[in-house]
Amino acid sequence: MTESSARPELPDHLSIDPRSPHHVAAVFEWDVAVTFNGQQRWDVSEYCVSEGWIKVPSGKTLDRRGNPLLIKLKGSVAVAYA
Repeated sequence: MTESSARPELPDHLSIDPRSPHHVAAVFEWDVAVTFNGQQRWDVSEYCVSEGWIKVPSGKTLDRRGNPLLIKLKGSVAVAYA
């Protein structure tokens, strides 16, 4: 079995937050590269390919629970294993 066939298929909607219903732990055993509007981004917390958006931390700002405050950016999204 080759390494590429052992990787699970990347979902349309994925989140790094383990409390999210869109979190798939098996995907995070490998690096996931997200390309947003032609630029590769490594700070993405959540993405949705079909709706064309990503969520990224807004600087060092935290919400009331101590989690990074996320902003949603809209554009073309492509994902692949790095």
